[in-house]
Amino acid sequence: MPTFTALTTLTGKAQAEALGEAMERLNPEPTGVGVFEVEDDSGLWEVGGYFTDAPDEAGLALLATLHGAKPFAVSELPETDWVAHVRRELAPVEAGRFFVYGSHDADKLPGDKIPLLIEAAMAFGTGHHGTTLGCLKALDHLIGTGFEGDKVVDIGCGTAVLAMAAARVWPQARVLASDIDEVAVDVAEANMDANGMKGAVQCLEAAGFDAPALKESAPYDLIFANILKGPLVALAPDMAAHLRAGGYAILSGILNDQADDVIAVYAQNGVNLVQRAEIGEWTTLILQR
Repeated sequence: MPTFTALTTLTGKAQAEALGEAMERLNPEPTGVGVFEVEDDSGLWEVGGYFTDAPDEAGLALLATLHGAKPFAVSELPETDWVAHVRRELAPVEAGRFFVYGSHDADKLPGDKIPLLIEAAMAFGTGHHGTTLGCLKALDHLIGTGFEGDKVVDIGCGTAVLAMAAARVWPQARVLASDIDEVAVDVAEANMDANGMKGAVQCLEAAGFDAPALKESAPYDLIFANILKGPLVALAPDMAAHLRAGGYAILSGILNDQADDVIAVYAQNGVNLVQRAEIGEWTTLILQR
């Protein structure tokens, strides 16, 4: 069955949400509509719809005009077995002492690496994206300096690959992983089982540090937060409050030209830059309180 997409951008959250609601009343109806802020400080919002039948391009053009959006770009997507496609494209990733792989590459495990199994169907946080890879390399760097974590938390954990990496290195540590998305928490727990690590990491649904278990386990020796600039800036005071003196934060999800702003906000909260590294367009920071 063919899939069609229709995408546009415009300025302003309210306008974008209004356009998204209007798209849902089109005939044929979209199977889904998404409204997302473009994370480049441009102030732009992206509005997109997915259709199983060719969309009404005249109707889309009218909506774009009425809501002050750019003309919709309409595309037909080829039928694709996405899991099979991802399996072909996602080769194993080495990040220092860590080796992230899918079950289809189980025969490639090197004996001198710490293996972390993440299935292709659970693609967010496989280690291939510059942010996840940067965090794993940052963790590897800290371990190389002799740092040991006794209490660790992964905020916005996705697949929880970062929490798993910490639990593998420090099996006696108290490691938690949280995400605002219930599905991500289920994925994280499934990954623990797949890696024979059931119970090694406590996975829970929470926004930021807003959960009793997260507060009770503080202060932390190490906090991961691989999210986006906006949430990272908003979390800076809480991050500082939940990090022990001398403890580290590994932050990513930051575009290279956003890094200075994040560094400045954390410095104002007493959490200062130790190292920054760029992979492609993304920056990963190691900070210390």
